[in-house]
Order: sequence, then structure tokens, then C-alpha cells
Amino acid sequence: MEKHQLFIDGKWQESLSGQFSEVINPATEEVLAQVSKANAADVDKAVASAKAAFTAWNLTPVAERAAYVEKLLAGIEAKQEQLVATIVAELGCSYTFASQVQVPLSMNEMRATLGALDQFEFETTIGDALVIKEGAGVVACVTPWNYPLNQIQRKITPALLAGNTVVVKPASDTPLTALLLAEIVEEAGLPAGVFNLITGSGSEAGDYLAGHPDVAIVSFTGSTDVGKGLYTKAANNVKKLVLELGGKSALIYLPEGDLDSAVKKAVDTILNNQGQTCSALTRLLVPKSEEEAVKEKLKAYYESTVVIGDPTKADTMVGPMVSANQRQTVLDYLEIARNEGAEVLVGGSGIIDRPGFYVEPTIFVNVSNDMRIAREEIFGPVLVVIPYETVEEAIEIANDSPYGLSGAVVGPEAKARQVAMALRTGNVYVNDGARNPLAPFGGYKESGIGRENGLYGVEDYVEIKTIFM
Repeated sequence: MEKHQLFIDGKWQESLSGQFSEVINPATEEVLAQVSKANAADVDKAVASAKAAFTAWNLTPVAERAAYVEKLLAGIEAKQEQLVATIVAELGCSYTFASQVQVPLSMNEMRATLGALDQFEFETTIGDALVIKEGAGVVACVTPWNYPLNQIQRKITPALLAGNTVVVKPASDTPLTALLLAEIVEEAGLPAGVFNLITGSGSEAGDYLAGHPDVAIVSFTGSTDVGKGLYTKAANNVKKLVLELGGKSALIYLPEGDLDSAVKKAVDTILNNQGQTCSALTRLLVPKSEEEAVKEKLKAYYESTVVIGDPTKADTMVGPMVSANQRQTVLDYLEIARNEGAEVLVGGSGIIDRPGFYVEPTIFVNVSNDMRIAREEIFGPVLVVIPYETVEEAIEIANDSPYGLSGAVVGPEAKARQVAMALRTGNVYVNDGARNPLAPFGGYKESGIGRENGLYGVEDYVEIKTIFM
């Protein structure tokens, strides 16, 4: 069985701990590989390497830094199929989703940021003052398992372009994609120490990395609870935080809107990636007068769309949850929903009788916004349907959440835009509005601080210096 090392200072190195953890295929429950478990000494080495490389990298002309990132993009493009296969194997998402979304999303966002970089003002003159934007230092990139390539890309692309060096700590459930990315970094010839990768436990290696005194910025994507804890870590050295956290996003279907479109948008977000997406539209808000019609549409779409099975097969839409723990989390919420009085419209049986960490996608109706399944992030294939009487009530329900990451409105264009303006969330899709890789992505409230994508992402990774001439 293959055993993977750490990538520190431009070289593959054994962990000083001498320990390994197993990576499990969630569709078969078989062991895919073993990866090193970094300890504190390994983290110290990685941070020291990044710190030593920072000065020269920060002084490297922007065009040269961009040329290296372009080589990374070319490497990803060249290894698309290998990346897709690795993501399917360790995450369990469908081949279709990995090949059409997971990997292309990374390439599209990298291209967009690189294409817009010449518009970023690294130097500006204000009167007799020269204002410079430059790298902050070492960035700790602590990433989640649900998008194992793009969540790293969203951090290292802007961080490297801004002049920072990085230490990446991927999620322990899906480290193989990150290790393949490190091979691409090695082939691209980045200067030693600019990119470092450690694997291991988030509660040990990740926690120690986030609190390391030589780390200038902590960039974290994951749960809100962990994000809150990072404030304590950052306080010791007054670190900068970039946080992309949880969500419980609402789709508001307005009277006279396209019901088929609303149903597809909401249901697809709990089926693609098994609902393991922070911006999934897990609350579907519908007019009380159309509730029965919505139920029929949901059942019809579910029955015609859902194919649960082997994620390597082209016709599979829904694969397993990433781990046994995540499966149990979803099962616990199914039980909570029943106890709260929610009614199962489709699915709801729980574990599917086959190897792997499968859970049947479920849609609940008779849900009120004070129920736990309407307020807490489940991170699984679960949709709740909440009725409303007036549009004003729909807006109030959508905003009545500790989160504010994403949202959508389907309805007559002018009215839908008005409703979108009233939502307290970082991203809103109106009707057929599509993702723009240059537009900022991030949340309000407990969904995080900072923005990703394009030049908005670069902005979060710079320090600002004023030189008075």
C-alpha cells in the first residue's frame, strides 16, 4: 500500500512522528492509502521553510509570481483525469460532478484571477504618499474535505499572487487530492518553501499550525464552530483571519415564478456532492397557496432524477457520504426531524443497504423555521420545505438564520431582484443567474469574514504600507 510523505521546502520528507493515518474509499470502505501524520515538529519545519522563502517571494515581480501560478494551472489541466479519479475515490462524489464541477471550477477560477491581475493596484500614489499592497507573510491554509482541490486553490492562488508563502493542511478525509496538487507544484518548479503541504489531524496539526507565532494569516474553510475557535488562536499574535464557514441558505420561490426551475435548483444542491456544500439551498420557501403543487413537483423531479450508486459510473448522481461519521450526522438529523414533527415527503429511510457510507436523500415538509433541521447545517442530502403567507414573511424567514452565505430567488424578474436586495446573505442567485468566477464569494453573520475569488480574494492576502515621500 502506498504511503505518502509531507512536502516541505520543495522536497518530499518523512514525518518526524513516524505515524500514518488511513484514507478510506467511502463507496467501498476499503483503504486507499496511508498518509503521514504531521506533529508539531513537522509543522515547525513547514512554517520555518515558508518563512525563509517569504522575503524573496514577496520581492519577486508580480508577473513572475503569476507565471508560476500559470504553471500550476497548466499542471492541473494536464492532470484533470487523475484529479477527477482521486476526488471520486476519496470523497465519493459522482464522476459526473467531479469532472464537470469539482476540477473545472478550480481551473475557471484560476484563469479568471490571473486574467484580471493586471487590474490590481499593488502600488497607488495619493498626493505625495505611495501606498503599497504586499504579501503579509506565511499563510496557513486549512481546508475542508468537500471540495478537496478548489478549496485549496481558492486560498493559494490569491495568497501566492499577493506575495505570500503558504503551508497547506488539507482535511484528513481527503488528503490525496492535495498530495497530487503538491506533485503539480513540484513539477511547476516553484521556489523551495513557497508552497508546503502537511497532512494529519485537524485537531492536532491543523490547530497547532493556526496558532503558530510565525503565521501571519489563517485562511480556514469549515464549520462555524471551528471558525469561532480560531479567534482565540489569532488573538495571541493578532493574526488576520479569512474564514468561509457554514450556511443554511434559502431559496425563495415567488408566485408566478418558474416552479420547475425552483425545484431543480433546490433539489440539485442536496443531490450534487451529496449535499456536502456550504452554499447548498437547503431551505425551500414556497407560498402556502402553492404548497401542494410544490410537493408534487418535488416528488416527480426526485423520482426522475435520483440515481444512487457507484460514484465511478457515469449515470450515478448520488454517491456516499465522505465518512461514517458524516453519515451518522445525517442519520441523527433525520431522527431529529421526525421528533420535531416534520413529515417525510420523499426518502427518509436512512442507510442504504450496500457497502459504503450511503444515506438516502430526503425531503421534509411541514417544517417551521424554528426547527433544528431548518436552522442547523446538516451537510448532507436533506431539503426542508417551509411555507409562507406573504413575500415579506418569506424574506423574514430567509433572514432568520445565524448564517448568511448564499441564497436564491425564483420569480418575476423585477420582484425577484427586490427580494434579493432584502436578503442578508453574501451571494444571491436570481432566476437563471450563474456563478461568475471574478465575483466575490463569502458570507454575512456566522458564515464567515473575507471574500474569495478574483481580485476580491487577492485583497484579503495583502498588507498595506504607506510611504510618505
